[in-house]
Amino acid sequence: MDIDLPKIHVGPDVLSNFDKAVQMEWIVANGLGGYASSTALGINTRKYHGLLVAAFNPPVDRRVILIKLDEEFQIKNETYPIGSNEFKSGVQPKGYQFLSDFLLNPLPTYRYAVHGFQLQKKIFMPQGKNATAVMYEVFNSNENEAFLRISPLVNSRHFYSVTKKENLAWNFIQKPFEKGVIVKPSTLLSTLILFSSEGRYFAGKGNWVREIYFRVDNSRGESCFDDSFQPGSFELRIAPKERKNFYVIATGGRNEKEAQSVLSSICKGQDNADLLYTQELKRRKSLLTTFQKQYADVKMEDWLKWLILAADSFIVNRESTRTKTVVAGYHWFEDWGRDSMISLPGLTLVTGRFEVAKEILLTFKHYCCKGLIPNRFPNQAGDKPIYNTVDATLWYFNAVLQYLKYTGDFDFVRVQLWDTLQSIIKHHIQGTLYGIHMDGDGLIVHGPQLTWMDAMIGDQFVTPRNGKTVEIQTLWYNALKIMELLATRFNQKEDAKKYWDMAEKTRKSFVEKFWNPQKRCLFDVVCEEQGDASLRPNQIMAVALRFSMLDKAREKEIVETVWRELWGTYGLKTLPKDDPRYIGKYLGDWAYRDRAYHNGTVWAWLLGPFTTAFLKVKDYEERWRSFAFQNFLQPLFQEETFKVGLGTISEIFDGDPPHASRGCISQVWSVAEPLRAFVEDVLLKRPPYERK
Repeated sequence: MDIDLPKIHVGPDVLSNFDKAVQMEWIVANGLGGYASSTALGINTRKYHGLLVAAFNPPVDRRVILIKLDEEFQIKNETYPIGSNEFKSGVQPKGYQFLSDFLLNPLPTYRYAVHGFQLQKKIFMPQGKNATAVMYEVFNSNENEAFLRISPLVNSRHFYSVTKKENLAWNFIQKPFEKGVIVKPSTLLSTLILFSSEGRYFAGKGNWVREIYFRVDNSRGESCFDDSFQPGSFELRIAPKERKNFYVIATGGRNEKEAQSVLSSICKGQDNADLLYTQELKRRKSLLTTFQKQYADVKMEDWLKWLILAADSFIVNRESTRTKTVVAGYHWFEDWGRDSMISLPGLTLVTGRFEVAKEILLTFKHYCCKGLIPNRFPNQAGDKPIYNTVDATLWYFNAVLQYLKYTGDFDFVRVQLWDTLQSIIKHHIQGTLYGIHMDGDGLIVHGPQLTWMDAMIGDQFVTPRNGKTVEIQTLWYNALKIMELLATRFNQKEDAKKYWDMAEKTRKSFVEKFWNPQKRCLFDVVCEEQGDASLRPNQIMAVALRFSMLDKAREKEIVETVWRELWGTYGLKTLPKDDPRYIGKYLGDWAYRDRAYHNGTVWAWLLGPFTTAFLKVKDYEERWRSFAFQNFLQPLFQEETFKVGLGTISEIFDGDPPHASRGCISQVWSVAEPLRAFVEDVLLKRPPYERK
């Protein structure tokens, strides 16, 4: 089965519109948490952009070590730079004006045309390596020889930070060798090796390019000026009418030995970059083939292919466990428990990657502590996981249930997970960290700032939601029903009865305390027996999850209310527009953005549970499934995958029209949950073991 890879073409009509083209970003991930990323114009607009951002403690401790490669041609006595960098005074040089095409096919490809000289550069990362390869094809149609110079910009900084030369207590050292150079700080931070299959490397003295300006960071009120080191350049002679193919490979490591080991493992011959590129294309095709085999009658449109490939980019290795984990979003997120569990079905089960699902479940089992899985892993080497979450652990139960629906692998759950699941329930009953415990009414109580609505300004909670939150009770009830199901399966009848009794108590208390008769929907939080009537999308989980505590009439009312008040084209708003706390645009400094984050901002991931809930109350009728795709999912899939984060979906969108993309350019649950809902609910491709 041969499946064509998807393609995005950005032609001269768009490239000539600087303000539009400079917002179009691409990202290529390496399966370790590292990546390469820039814009369609090749101008970096964020501190997070770079040609090699290496994860030295996968998937964290990410450092920007190769900013970019800037090229220039010399024809006779004229020099034509085609690389571009932005400074506060403007873009210099304006080499992007020579850009004739930019492609993702599916990997980034730049094509330049300069006075009879053509250059194409393809960028990719070998899977599982802290390395980036740039494949060049150049053609000199002139009657005169020409020279091509490739000048690297390097750094050695954590990707959250910027470099100020005057603040450094070290300097860069370059060690040229045949066809390449080793560049590293004089103190032990990182090592970058650059190798070219053609041409010569001229070290020169090296110089600093000062105060490169990052426009996106500036708009977000973050540090936005960076100093980078230019050590020297590669130089190639291109004869008249000559066409030349060659490549430059960059590898990184915490030290020279590690970087050299990476280079040795991938650079085994003059044609090795071509082989690696072919292997990477084949790997990506195999992901599409796996999906197609699972759903033979589904039309593989380009937007669907992009979603499947985007899903793969978030699956990475965790060095500490030697198992798979999930990066929550690019550029800056680590592996988060909540995001991983919510995304696991769409990321791995819908796409037929069941072994990966098992590894992710085992990763978070490994770090389960006092009945909680981690909220997140910090982005520094050696830091311990943070457990400040009430919902991530309860989403873990749903991930286990979904895994069983697709695989029927009860043996894995019984042998590997059952004791952990029982321990989690026990800790929630007895009480664990952050005030998380089961109250006398069977509902879960918790402290502030533990749900997915967790923005903070300084030490102030924006949406504290302490007490009993609506989605936590729904997740808790589902966890108890899943435990009842498993205990029955494992012939533990007393435990099954115990979990049934607990679930029934939870259900009765929930129905009594959470229904808001005035608004005909659910309270968002119940605290000290007082209901918070804020209209938020969290209540949609009470309808979408497998086990519902509500009757069909109330489920319908909830769906109608959420649809009417919170619909935002690319997802659900976090507050309705008539709420005085509503903020319609996610712009400005940290404080303003954090106030907007859960007070009006649209979240794409909520399309997953909303679509599921909507079609559930419509009994999955064919006309409503068509309606849901055209009105809920199609705008996200067929517009947003080609706008900002090319081939992927952004984290959030403004609450106000036209709902501009904001936040991360590529977010795991923005991809995974809508993809799951499309397959399971719109196409009605139900998991094979669901009825068992």
